[in-house]
Amino acid sequence: MIEARGLTKRFGDKLAVDQLTFTVEPGRITGFLGPNGAGKTTTMRLILGLDRPTGGTVTVHGKEFSGLAYPMHEVGALLDAKAVHGGRSAYNHLLCLAQTNGLPKQRVGEVLELVGLTAVAKKRSKGFSLGMGQRLGIAAALLGDPGILMFDEPVNGLDPEGILWIRNLMKALAAEGRTIFVSSHLMSEMENTADHLLVTMPSVDGAVMVQGVPARQIGDLAFEHRIRLHELAPTQASLEEAFMELTADSVEFHAQTPGQSGAPASDQVQKTGVA
Repeated sequence: MIEARGLTKRFGDKLAVDQLTFTVEPGRITGFLGPNGAGKTTTMRLILGLDRPTGGTVTVHGKEFSGLAYPMHEVGALLDAKAVHGGRSAYNHLLCLAQTNGLPKQRVGEVLELVGLTAVAKKRSKGFSLGMGQRLGIAAALLGDPGILMFDEPVNGLDPEGILWIRNLMKALAAEGRTIFVSSHLMSEMENTADHLLVTMPSVDGAVMVQGVPARQIGDLAFEHRIRLHELAPTQASLEEAFMELTADSVEFHAQTPGQSGAPASDQVQKTGVA
């Protein structure tokens, strides 16, 4: 389980995460949604101890990440698929991770096969496509067979077969009782994948967190929180529609479509001033 209480992070004058309180529970896929600038990636970095909070707390199984005795056995994460030494092969990259975390050598071959990279295991990662890099990052996350898995935009660069594969993989891992925490901008994918949602939105009054809503009942979310979807019945509102309404006032950049009145489209992008 992941628990955050009043989690806050500032970078100088920029408030990146503003007093978030939420729980990510085992046995389901929790989708983490929000517009650009809402602090999703920063929140994940705070969970993993890559950044320290300015205020509040976040724990994994009741402990700070730095207090975990065998972190890769408990948490696996994919935050940046490019965070790989380009001169190393896929196999050697994973082998280094395994050796520094006390994991058996045979586990490397197992995860390579699981993500479909066995045929290119000895190739240098600098020649990998974006999709292959994503698969390698997922393999690294799975290396320690952890109970908690965190993925930041895991389907980036994947073809349709790859998207279906990662969707089914996450569902299978959740069915085993693992905690799956996934951030994505693809609303249709979250609607097909997530069991529950966390939606974070920056505002002038602080972050707003909508928590624990089943993705397939997203229309109910719109009504329960009095979002501007009054003309839609709960069963008619898609996740994309509800998300756009939820975050309408929190989008960092707004642009008019070509052909609208006013300045040319290239001049119509304006920043709203949201931190």
